[in-house]
Amino acid sequence: MTDWFNVVRNVDWPDTAAVKAQFRSASFVGDRVVFNIAGNKYRLVAGIDYRYRTVYVKWVGTHREYDAIDVRTV
Repeated sequence: MTDWFNVVRNVDWPDTAAVKAQFRSASFVGDRVVFNIAGNKYRLVAGIDYRYRTVYVKWVGTHREYDAIDVRTV
């Protein structure tokens, strides 16, 4: 998680293609981005405001917990 944070706090993603180029395993669900953390042991759901270059962490949990949520509404 710390590694993800250290990367993300210094990025300047203009669009989803830039996110995907840096995090190939990232998934896009509606207006959210799902990142695999620690070899897919954890999932982090974020909202990204590309215009203001801001990442909002919406949810963090295990892969099992992720399976029980609706990514679009967390």
